[in-house]
Amino acid sequence: MDLGDGEPGPGRPALEQEGIQALQRSVGSLLSGYGWYLLFGCVALYLVALKLAEKRRARRGNRPEAAGPQLEPDMVVRQQEALVAARFRMQEELNAQAEKYKEKQRQLEEEKRRQKIAMWESMQEGKSYKGNLKVNQQEIESDASASSTVPKPKPNKKPLRGGGYNPLSGEGGGTCSWRPGRRGGPSSSG
Repeated sequence: MDLGDGEPGPGRPALEQEGIQALQRSVGSLLSGYGWYLLFGCVALYLVALKLAEKRRARRGNRPEAAGPQLEPDMVVRQQEALVAARFRMQEELNAQAEKYKEKQRQLEEEKRRQKIAMWESMQEGKSYKGNLKVNQQEIESDASASSTVPKPKPNKKPLRGGGYNPLSGEGGGTCSWRPGRRGGPSSSG
């Protein structure tokens, strides 16, 4: 069958033959004008279809239904038991750490309470708190070294000046004394 002939064949009408020729001309002009674009477009569509098919296969392989029949029930039970045991161990370690922390906090609170009591007692006796701490540390050190040692007597410190010395009043001796300056200003000329 030769479709390129202009003559109608024995079984084909002339109108059908003209339709086929018109189709050949339009497809030919389309291919001659846009052939390379169509070729590159088809190749790109083919590559995209390959990538999508590859991703679909990878997704099917990652599904649990696909991996489910391969796992044995005994293995799954053992894994779950191991997971529960590991969680229990971790929880026990966490509880032990929490108990240690609470014990440290209790000890710190007890030490603070003792310090507050020592401070209160020293304040009742009229001593300073810091002096009391130093005395307590010295007592602990002296008790540890020797309990039979005699403490040294404290030297008496005499005041440098007489009891009536007041530097702000200008009395009490000395060559320097401070006096406020005269009030000056516009109202003093009065």
